[in-house]
Amino acid sequence: MEFKPENKIMLFPRINKIIIIVVAIAFVITGIRGYQLFKYIFEINVKTPGSIIISREANFNQVLDSLKKHDILINNKAFKWVSKRKKYSNSIKPGKYLFDSGMNTNQIVNMLRSGSQEPVVVTFNNIRNFKQLAAAISKYIEPDSLLLLQRLTDTTMYAKYGFTERTIPCMYIPNSYEFYWTTTPEQFTDRMAAEYKRFWTDDRKAKATAKGLTPEQVSTIASIVQEETVKNEEKPIVAGLYLNRLKKGMLLQADPTIKFALNDFTIRRVLNEYLLIDSPYNTYKYAGLPPGPINFPEISSIEAVLNAEKHNYMYMCAKEDFSGYHNFAVTLDGHNQNARKYQAALNKNKIWK
Repeated sequence: MEFKPENKIMLFPRINKIIIIVVAIAFVITGIRGYQLFKYIFEINVKTPGSIIISREANFNQVLDSLKKHDILINNKAFKWVSKRKKYSNSIKPGKYLFDSGMNTNQIVNMLRSGSQEPVVVTFNNIRNFKQLAAAISKYIEPDSLLLLQRLTDTTMYAKYGFTERTIPCMYIPNSYEFYWTTTPEQFTDRMAAEYKRFWTDDRKAKATAKGLTPEQVSTIASIVQEETVKNEEKPIVAGLYLNRLKKGMLLQADPTIKFALNDFTIRRVLNEYLLIDSPYNTYKYAGLPPGPINFPEISSIEAVLNAEKHNYMYMCAKEDFSGYHNFAVTLDGHNQNARKYQAALNKNKIWK
């Protein structure tokens, strides 16, 4: 075929059109991809608000699996893409992380990379010993109960906080506190020491001093009050009773201290043979306060001692209806009458110990 000049003129416009079309298509594709990547980074990517816990040993795939398990993300591909660009897999930090509605992928990855944890609310109450305390706390933070128990019972650190082996339970005031999931056992005890100091304000210290008590002694009485009654309205009455006995120089004769000495709080009937145990916590044998708390007294119990009711009661006995309330008496004769009613109820219900 003979190539003529006019054919040359026709060829180049066609080539120019193809180039323009190709460039236009590439531009459109680039724009679409750019918009897609923009959405990857800045579009809201939380489907189900919630939280996940990332362990110290977790890798990226485990983090992604956890997000999928809790159905947190709208677009997992976007999370993977942004994470790769920000090299999140090289800086995974343990902790508990909260994902709020409205967060975009960029914010999510930045939060995880920086380790911006969500505090966990740690609540403990109704605790009698360190084993129970360790078990309660381990539900909220990373260390297991064994590691926590080792720290809680490390007698070498008690003096650091100003306590002895007998008085150290005073430091752990039951309440709700915010911690990070990654809190170490050492950080936990340090925080509890700080919270103890914060709790004992000048006003509370003044009230304790007015009663001739130290904060530790207040907590010791409060621990007995707490074992005697679960009724908050009764606590100031019970506290006043024990303060009356202390003031008179009488033996406290508090049944809960016998249970503590025997390490058996399931006892419902304190028998005479139990009263023979030789323990500094036996308030039927030794005058004054026991050497420390018999549990971890709650704020309501401590406040009951600091604001004890003024009355003349010297004796108390559980009510015979097993309501949890008590009969109070000024005289021994009155107390014996109440005691006989209660003992009769125990016998009727075949409660022998």
